[in-house]
Amino acid sequence: MADMPIKRALVSVTDKTGVVEFVKALENEFGVEVISTGGTARLLAEAGVAVTPIEQYTGFPEMMDGRVKTLHPKVHGGLLCRRANAQHVADAVAHDIGMIDLVCVNLYEFEKTVAKPDVSFADAIEHIDIGGPSMLRSAAKNNESVTVVSSPADYDSILAEMRAHAGVTTLNTRRALALKAYATTAAYDTAISTWLAAQLATTPKTSEEVASEFPEQLLITAAKEQDLRYGENPRQAAAFYVDPQAPEHSLARAQQIQGKPLSYNNLLDTDAAWGAVREFDDPAVIILKHQNPCGSATAKDVTTAYDRAFACDPVSAFGGIIAVNREVPLSLVEHFADSNKQFVEVMIAPSYTPEALERLSKRTNMRVLATGGVDRTIGHEIRTVDGGLLVQDIDHVDEDVASFTVPTKRQPTKAEMDDLIFAWKVCKTVKSNAILVAKDKAGLGMGPGQPNRVDAALLACERAQKACERMGVEATGLVAASDAFFPFRDNVDVLAKHGVTAIIQPGGSVRDDESIAACNEYGIAMVFTGTRHFRH
Repeated sequence: MADMPIKRALVSVTDKTGVVEFVKALENEFGVEVISTGGTARLLAEAGVAVTPIEQYTGFPEMMDGRVKTLHPKVHGGLLCRRANAQHVADAVAHDIGMIDLVCVNLYEFEKTVAKPDVSFADAIEHIDIGGPSMLRSAAKNNESVTVVSSPADYDSILAEMRAHAGVTTLNTRRALALKAYATTAAYDTAISTWLAAQLATTPKTSEEVASEFPEQLLITAAKEQDLRYGENPRQAAAFYVDPQAPEHSLARAQQIQGKPLSYNNLLDTDAAWGAVREFDDPAVIILKHQNPCGSATAKDVTTAYDRAFACDPVSAFGGIIAVNREVPLSLVEHFADSNKQFVEVMIAPSYTPEALERLSKRTNMRVLATGGVDRTIGHEIRTVDGGLLVQDIDHVDEDVASFTVPTKRQPTKAEMDDLIFAWKVCKTVKSNAILVAKDKAGLGMGPGQPNRVDAALLACERAQKACERMGVEATGLVAASDAFFPFRDNVDVLAKHGVTAIIQPGGSVRDDESIAACNEYGIAMVFTGTRHFRH
């Protein structure tokens, strides 16, 4: 059956951007009859469109506060009728059902409604669109004959195609639009189910429900923010998608103030850096390279914190990411750009002073992101494996210090304990097996991603020794954090040889007694947290 010109359209939109111009072109250029609903019909009529209200077309009024208006055989019969099927056409004629050739529908803004902090359950429910998704699905199913328009972004291209083909859209276009419509309704249903699951999470649960907080069916929806130049390597295609429910101050919501587009690797590293710096309440700076915090420090202000973080490992800091948990002042920018002449791929912070932005603007390629605030992302993270997904809670260092135990004869001093807690928070970001050596709330050396923990300890100590030499400080009174327990005492032996006087680790090894005995031999204080922080 040859493609037929569009003669009747049903229009019902929440987002009214460009709809008047689109519908006027349908009517004036192609003689399309227009059916519409509620506010859309009023808008079109006021603009001079000869619109037929839906209740006039169906012979039934909108009812039940608008819950029922397009759920009618004259609507769905007109959409679903297969024009080449004689029985379908006979049924349509028998019941006075006219054909509808184009549906232009976008949906109630459910996501915006539930994003309001004061939204009630009842109000959220009333913003669940029923008729809109039904029409989109009916029109998409019958894409052999019906053009389904679910986004204002498609208005111009549809009109251009109709102009080029005497009022007709091609089958390829209709199928592409059908795919977009189904993606739209799938994302909409996912947003609703995700929100409803979050509401139910606060209600009392049965013992079976408590056993798993994860749903039987995992529904994921995200909107493409941008195509990336490539993935981890130039031969890999990649894109960046945004969770519609991403927190306000997350990386996905950050404003890019300047610089080149973010790459795949930029996004991965910036995410790790932003996650690390948000663990701290004090002014903090993390300098991160290849997923590992090569520089980390807290101080009375972020400029001082930056200086101390950079001093940890200036070589690795070249080409890194700088994450700051306070507003960035001009002095910090001058220190990295002018004093240190550090090449920086990305800087992320809540905000920047006007003077800082003015100075940053001289580095036109540097990517500068502002999140507008600092909060900790909660929820789940997802990773792919071959043929499947792994889902887990996001890891934070939120254990109660009062729950820590000290199994050694010597207790840590207050200064050591402060450094241990600092190191514990940074170590969580270091790739496992991970050891971090610190002093005066600065991460002097890290041993990331080693296949055995003693090599990680040795690497961290060697880096810490070099940092101390550069900084002109004695390599004594150091502390060390380990993301998991020590399987053997050799870890303690290595750390002790390099000036470590206090250690923090989860504990729980069958050989804990050996590590405790080693610490007692060296006069080292050791803290057990009871919590592991692997990061693979």
